[in-house]
Amino acid sequence: MPKFKLFAAKKGAADQKRNNQFVKFARQIYVEAKKGGPDPNANLKLKAIIANARAINMPVENIERAIKKATDTGNADNYEEIRYEGYGPGGVAVIVECLTDNRNRTAADVRAIFNKRGGNLGETGSVSFMFDKKGVITIDREAFPVDEDTILMQALEAGAEDMVTNEDSYEILTHPHELEQVKSGLEAEGYTFANASVQWIPQNTVKISGEDAAKMLKMMEAFEENDDVQNVYANYEIDDEEMERLLNEK
Repeated sequence: MPKFKLFAAKKGAADQKRNNQFVKFARQIYVEAKKGGPDPNANLKLKAIIANARAINMPVENIERAIKKATDTGNADNYEEIRYEGYGPGGVAVIVECLTDNRNRTAADVRAIFNKRGGNLGETGSVSFMFDKKGVITIDREAFPVDEDTILMQALEAGAEDMVTNEDSYEILTHPHELEQVKSGLEAEGYTFANASVQWIPQNTVKISGEDAAKMLKMMEAFEENDDVQNVYANYEIDDEEMERLLNEK
């Protein structure tokens, strides 16, 4: 499996980005609490979403408000999960996961983001075959300065498939259905997680630079800023020097 880096925006407007994330998590919490029940101890998927929300310091009152809204029988908000697939500049494959109460609005927004940044929206299934769906557990290396071999052995014993070592984190990969099992095993060893969720991991990457890279970053940023978009995955690779140059131009 190739090394990968999950997209991490290193741009300005940090407060706005965090607020966008809070909105997205509130929607996820609402949907899951309505679907599987409001008790996190009885609804493991809800528990996992809340843990990820708390990892980015989402206020407890925001979480409680979303759960309360889900239990309000008078609330008629209805959201559906939709996955869009397409290509970005330079032939980059892109998967966009959305949670929306208006399919037509979201489809138009997603299509516009693709088109304005040199990409195009494709059919469902047009690029997902280039990705593997995996459970991904992220451990902050600074928070847990553990020997790489030790954490790999602990992860494998808990049922993980593999581990990728990044500069600032360990990415532990699992089968999607075994994410909670591996997470529980590592929690028993004393670890906490920056994130633990099922994600689309590219099988191979496409190296881009120059105008293609600049447009691709703008596309990712536009998707992140859209409240209906929950997750975006892409198989691009940009050299560190090129990335630094592009970020300095902003």
